[in-house]
Amino acid sequence: METTPSVGAQSKRATMSSGELAARLDRLPLSRFHYKLLFAGGLGYTFDAMDGAIVAFILPSVREEWGLSTGLTGILGSSLLIGFLIGALGAGILGDKIGRKKVMVTALIIYCIASVIAAFSPNFWVLFGARVVAGIGTGAESAIIAPYLSEFVPSRLRGRYIGSLAAFFSFGYIMAALLGYFIVSEFDHGWRYVQLITAVPILLVLWWRRSLPESPRFLHVHGRKEEAAAIVTAIEEDVQARTGKPLPPPPATAPDPDVVVSAGNVADNLKALFRGGLRKTTFTAWIYWFVAIFTFYGFFTWIPSLLVERGFDISKSFMFAILIYIAQTPGYFSAAWVSEMMERKWAIVLYLSGAAAAATGMAFADSATSIVVWGMLLSFFMNGNAALEYSYTSEIYPTMIRTTGLGVASAVGRIGGIIAPIAIGFSYGSVGFAGVFVMLLVLLALGATVVAVFGQRTTGKSLESIGQNTVNR
Repeated sequence: METTPSVGAQSKRATMSSGELAARLDRLPLSRFHYKLLFAGGLGYTFDAMDGAIVAFILPSVREEWGLSTGLTGILGSSLLIGFLIGALGAGILGDKIGRKKVMVTALIIYCIASVIAAFSPNFWVLFGARVVAGIGTGAESAIIAPYLSEFVPSRLRGRYIGSLAAFFSFGYIMAALLGYFIVSEFDHGWRYVQLITAVPILLVLWWRRSLPESPRFLHVHGRKEEAAAIVTAIEEDVQARTGKPLPPPPATAPDPDVVVSAGNVADNLKALFRGGLRKTTFTAWIYWFVAIFTFYGFFTWIPSLLVERGFDISKSFMFAILIYIAQTPGYFSAAWVSEMMERKWAIVLYLSGAAAAATGMAFADSATSIVVWGMLLSFFMNGNAALEYSYTSEIYPTMIRTTGLGVASAVGRIGGIIAPIAIGFSYGSVGFAGVFVMLLVLLALGATVVAVFGQRTTGKSLESIGQNTVNR
């Protein structure tokens, strides 16, 4: 399918309502178009995760080479998250203003260039600054890809699809662990080489610019209805050509029209997050994301260093980390499946609770085997939750403010991610290995409780009807 179908392809349908547009997209079977979109967005998440996770594996080497204190090591561990906060917030706002695709491509370029600069850093502060800028790119991508893809996918398959998209994060973490084991720990200045490797996805830019269409839902709510209609028509024609079967007609009763909650400018989009029923949705999302990101980065940024502190050498700690990271992949895919088998909010509660139980086991682990087993379980449940947080938050806001809502929630979460490595770095000396995981246990239990009490139902509903229900809560 071409990125920009002819505007005149279906100008006669330019007056279709958002409900009709949704009905046409929702009736489609999954096809090559959807899988190509999944792969394109998934590769973005793979390299985002690899770029983010590699920090955990360069920390021990950089700390030794430059003689960093645990406090400075924690600050460096938070550098990417500082950038994530800026990138996620900016991407969410700009994604609703200028479009999803432009933000995605620009973010990719930013983080690739910054990764090259980081590889040649002469001192701590240059490396810190480069990692912050790289984080702006990865944070922007992470905040924009899921809502972008969710706007193309049939509602009946959205949870499984976005959950599978998020699973690509796990491939990046595994790649980072392998790079840490085979390059960082084996070569002098290996920490510089791996950061050059994280710049490889610059090659994705040309593909993304040529082959990815803008979201028709975004175009429609911004009055570009002819372009939206043309893209939907091109998708329908592509699906029909690939399947060789005529498409079923749209349902006679179209979904509710997308609710208008903002005039479309940045200030109005931000204010809309706190109007009416959206206020509860916004604060629930913020707490959920803060807990999820604090615990996630608190664990994965420090796990190689924590294992070294427990007496394992760097090579062995990296090997354990690889096993723990491998458990991410089934975590993501299991959550994608579970989220279609049960209501999304209860799937979130299930995975947060499972992570809390694993954190308890990790706190009292007293052998290498038990550390690896509980660490793998914690990785499984935390990453299952990561798949759910993207699919869930991509659903709960109306189209006009969808990326703003997810971007701001993600930015709030990044505050937790920034605090976590620093808090663990400074508190480890007093609370020890067990205390770190008790801290994670308390936060995970809090997140599960908030979502259980205040989270809304989304499974199987159209994005337009969820947005209507959210505003009217």
